[in-house]
Amino acid sequence: MREHAFPHDHDCPMIQDFPIPVLGFAAWSGAGKTTLLTRVIPLLRERGLRCALLKHAHHMFDIDHPGKDSYALRKAGAEQVLIASRRRWALMVEDERDNDPALRDLLSHLDATRADLVLVEGFKGERMPKLEIHRPSVGKPLLYPDDPDIIAVVSDTPLPTSLTQLDIDDPAAVADFIIAFQRAHTPR
Repeated sequence: MREHAFPHDHDCPMIQDFPIPVLGFAAWSGAGKTTLLTRVIPLLRERGLRCALLKHAHHMFDIDHPGKDSYALRKAGAEQVLIASRRRWALMVEDERDNDPALRDLLSHLDATRADLVLVEGFKGERMPKLEIHRPSVGKPLLYPDDPDIIAVVSDTPLPTSLTQLDIDDPAAVADFIIAFQRAHTPR
């Protein structure tokens, strides 16, 4: 595995206070964040890293659907619905607010004892170390020139930057980078 230098440590109290490393995947819609994560997470698991994932959704969403008991109970007025089986459980919380929830608040709901790293998809405006996923074909500008928290760029094209560049079509190299990040940022 190649040694990676990380441009700077983050002075964001939210990240410093969280007991395990947090790494964001930031990009414009359509750049391939989810696709990349679905290719990288199995490689991280194979190498013994337990990952938690926190994903930002831009629109109204439901994880339960009409016709399901959990949906009916939530629509009936239950503000929290926890549905569980022997294989998994999910907590849905109705939370009417004017703005998206803060990353700090969402991190507090994760059980850090069950993960070695939190991967965050989206939340590109939040302060945390981030990988930028960039595809010029999407037609959107690069984020890293204006975001000091971006520590590497994952792309299908070489870019004019001194940041570490990773090939979007080489998920093993991206996994290596993430493992090196996790090791460098795990409290001893």
